[in-house]
Amino acid sequence: MKKIIFATGNQDKMREVREIMSDLDAEILSMGEAGIQIDIVEDGVTFQENARIKAAAVARGLKGEEAVVLADDSGLEVDALNREPGIYSARYLGEGTPYEVKNQTILSRLEGVPKEGRTARFVCAIAAVFPDGESCVSREAMEGYIGWEPAGEHGFGYDPIFYVDAYGCSTAQLPPEVKNQLSHRGKALRAMRQQLVRHGFRQKEGTDGQAEGERLAEA
Repeated sequence: MKKIIFATGNQDKMREVREIMSDLDAEILSMGEAGIQIDIVEDGVTFQENARIKAAAVARGLKGEEAVVLADDSGLEVDALNREPGIYSARYLGEGTPYEVKNQTILSRLEGVPKEGRTARFVCAIAAVFPDGESCVSREAMEGYIGWEPAGEHGFGYDPIFYVDAYGCSTAQLPPEVKNQLSHRGKALRAMRQQLVRHGFRQKEGTDGQAEGERLAEA
């Protein structure tokens, strides 16, 4: 079985990754589960650059182990706020600031702004580094708008304030399998999954290239 190491310690993110890529015959580990403890300086100016920086740093720490390293950089762009917080989404208002505070700050900054001025998007770039040194990156987005109050318990981060017109609710109110089908990370992971198959990863028997959550969302 092939091995994938995803460069994160965020368990919510790992849960999404495993759900979306569950049709691959692969062991998927977080950095911690793989025993990799390194500090990574994300000094890129785009989501793609930061994803590549993280993937390359973890790949260097493998010391010859046969594994594909995946890393993502994702964030929220709010058009009325000059696309803030953007690549600084995780560090918005300082390291360790609770997302409840971040979300309320964004809502306060948009006070009085009508719906048409509250457009926003989630962006995700995922980079891969293969054992032979080859690398690639996928970038996808999810369009929506900033609501007027937080809602929902399913998501994390900025999900409670990011609303999707087609469903009339926040991404934190969507069932996980629906969110995975629509989300920026889901789209980027599916694009990356195609690259992994091209590099020899096999799909589990009885699957057709879709993870279980995607099949449920379309049923």
